[in-house]
Amino acid sequence: MDPIELASALASAGPICDRCLGRRFAGLGSGVGNVERGRSLRAAARAPSAPPESKCWVCEGIFARLTEWAREAAGLVGEHEFATFLFGVHLTPRQEAVAEFLDERFPSPWAEPFNRDANRELGKAFERALAERGRTATVDFARPDVQFTVDLETGAIELTVAPVFFYGRYRKLARGIPQTHWPCRSCRGRGCAGCGGTGKQYPTSVEELVLPAFLSATMGTGGHLHGAGREDIDARMLGRGRPFVVEVKEPLRRTVDLERVAADINTAAAAKVEVLDLQPGTAELVVKVKEEHADKRYRARVEFGEPVAEAAFAQALAALVGEIEQRTPVRVRHRRADRTRTRRVHEATGRLLSPTEAEVEILCQGGLYVKELISGDGGATQPNLASLLGVPANVAELDVLDVLDQF
Repeated sequence: MDPIELASALASAGPICDRCLGRRFAGLGSGVGNVERGRSLRAAARAPSAPPESKCWVCEGIFARLTEWAREAAGLVGEHEFATFLFGVHLTPRQEAVAEFLDERFPSPWAEPFNRDANRELGKAFERALAERGRTATVDFARPDVQFTVDLETGAIELTVAPVFFYGRYRKLARGIPQTHWPCRSCRGRGCAGCGGTGKQYPTSVEELVLPAFLSATMGTGGHLHGAGREDIDARMLGRGRPFVVEVKEPLRRTVDLERVAADINTAAAAKVEVLDLQPGTAELVVKVKEEHADKRYRARVEFGEPVAEAAFAQALAALVGEIEQRTPVRVRHRRADRTRTRRVHEATGRLLSPTEAEVEILCQGGLYVKELISGDGGATQPNLASLLGVPANVAELDVLDVLDQF
């Protein structure tokens, strides 16, 4: 249908304001708002004068309330630090019915949805309301710092504050510390005599040692530590440390002094955990960190069940280099998929400390269980150091010396 004819038909269907008339032709032209567009179409169609928006059968004057809601949103966000925002609306049942009626009776290839128009105008009004308070922010359709949802029926406004992210590396200097909170196996976190009422299997974790300083700096309500893999609880993480991203929920502050945060963590967690290279992060970085399968270098102190000769030890280490077939270890089968994986050992070196003890360094592909590479795990890992030597072998101590990531 010709735009002028369609505009005439719309104007004849009932009292419609210039904004709602223009919205049905939003795809025509650019640089013109719906009100001005509707006014021009009305004139071209020689349609009756526009009624006040409060008398419009489409919007019923709802746009007159947008400034009020925008100011309420500016007050609701309070002292939260943010640089970007986004508005969304929940239409009333009547508005949804009217939109469906217009699409059926007056179909237009140029129309834009009612909610898109309302969201845009709310955003403009919000920017003005912020300016009145001496603040600025810009709209962000992808990852806004704050998001408002306005219920057009009740006028209720819901505020959602996006989390803030920080990237860094941690070194775990003591053994017996899990990466994240570990619920008590007996009570599953409820608290019992076995855990002293704490609900925890271990007194603390890397997450619990690192997170408080971030919460204090951002004034957030909670958070998580996302690591690029995780070392065993009884293993240390040395060298450059392991990459991680801290996610802080509902932060009041998004810009913080990360040098101060690092100093606070390293002081409070001295001899346990140390953080390095803190910098602002992103939600996308969480995915990259969790999907990282970097090569790793390990150092293990190995104990043998029988004396081992130097030549046999060197020959066995050389035989470890190459592809390893490894079934999920028995010790983690209750929480990991039971399947066989192929991983590669790039380097295997070491020295005998005594006939029954050795220090071994392994450079391998991410995802290889080094303890089982040494012990064999009842034959579930092949080849393994124990079978190559023909004597029992177990890891007494394990350290991660480096995570060869791309961050």
